[in-house]
Amino acid sequence: MINTDELTQTWRSLYRSKVTTAERALAAVRSGDSIYIQSNAAAPATLIDALVNRASELTKVKIFHLLTLGPAQYVDSKYVDSFRVHALFIGKNVREAVNAGRADYTPVFLSDIPELFTNKTLSVDVCLIHVSEPDEHGYCSYGVSVDCTIAARKSAKIVIAQVNKQMPRTMGRAFVHFSKFDHIVEVDSPLPELPHDHPDADQSAIGRNVADLIEDGATLQTGIGGIPNAVLRNLGGKKNLGVHTEMFSDGLIDLIESGVVTNDMKTVLPGKCAVSFVIGSERLYKFVNNNPLFEFQSTDFINDPYIIGQNYRMTAINSAIEVDVTGQVCSDSIGDSLYSGFGGQVDFIRGAARAKEGKAIIALRSTAMNGTRSRIVLRVSGGVVTSRADVHYVVTEFGVAQLYGKNVRERAVALIAIAHPKFQEELERECSKIPWLA
Repeated sequence: MINTDELTQTWRSLYRSKVTTAERALAAVRSGDSIYIQSNAAAPATLIDALVNRASELTKVKIFHLLTLGPAQYVDSKYVDSFRVHALFIGKNVREAVNAGRADYTPVFLSDIPELFTNKTLSVDVCLIHVSEPDEHGYCSYGVSVDCTIAARKSAKIVIAQVNKQMPRTMGRAFVHFSKFDHIVEVDSPLPELPHDHPDADQSAIGRNVADLIEDGATLQTGIGGIPNAVLRNLGGKKNLGVHTEMFSDGLIDLIESGVVTNDMKTVLPGKCAVSFVIGSERLYKFVNNNPLFEFQSTDFINDPYIIGQNYRMTAINSAIEVDVTGQVCSDSIGDSLYSGFGGQVDFIRGAARAKEGKAIIALRSTAMNGTRSRIVLRVSGGVVTSRADVHYVVTEFGVAQLYGKNVRERAVALIAIAHPKFQEELERECSKIPWLA
């Protein structure tokens, strides 16, 4: 008969042998190494601090990561010889460094990032991750951010885990046995939180317009911020909604608790909210902890357009910086300045477009810079992330432009109609100068 007490004692002894300080664990990093840092609210702050403390001993260390919450001290100009970030998505904490040329940006679909690590296009020497405490079998959870971590961890030569008593134990493809870690650093720290954005009047109007497009039984992808929150607030009268999204925040909780979100009509993972990461408040982190309603998966599954497109009435709601009068979407840059990244926008827009009764929606405020600049423009000022052939609907506070199947002249008319009224005449005049838009 197997003595489970002896087995537990054995693995706990092995676990303790791997526990060390952050300073000793980060001694494994060498000059010229490539490091992957886990994303979003799971960025391992204690390990990052210990890495930065070694700056004077290191040169030419590459750092790969997506969005991370918290400070990114390693992009400070004083560390330019020690570290260089290669951002796969640009967050606020590295934006200045990227635009100043001290860090780099790789345009890539979120669905493709895991394969970059798997096939060694991006080689990882050291992977810094942030996980829950092990369960009785020795398995830790990647917690609030699975996204691209599995592939990076598997491809790394050395794995250093920050094991946190306060990291939620999330379900799905979210588990890793502690034996896969080379070094373990234990902490007891709260996760970084993002405040819940309360929609203003324009965002509330956008939310109502988007909500009118969402049908009972739809499966939703949405994000975080004022507009997504406004959309969710307007779904109280809907029935049997589902969730298949790369991420969500606190706004979804009330819809689940009120029975609006049931996941009963989903095609992929019915009965489950399929997600890759979450960012929000302590309430959200507690809500996903040990909650079998949520199926956390890697982005090569969650963001695969083929998988997304299998969901009945898949409805993707994404934002933009600008949309031109033919439907081209700029969402990662403003003029010559890089702002964010491709993320999952194209993945979900294309997946929703191929779904049965699916809808691909771009929602944005009609103006920027305190109302002095139109977001519906003749030509986008930055790079095109989503092509004019991908988008079915564009929504502002002034209405909905349905683009699918329309020619460029019809698109221009529809988009100008939802631009802010004070810019409509100017847009019409600009279009009149172009023969194929006139």
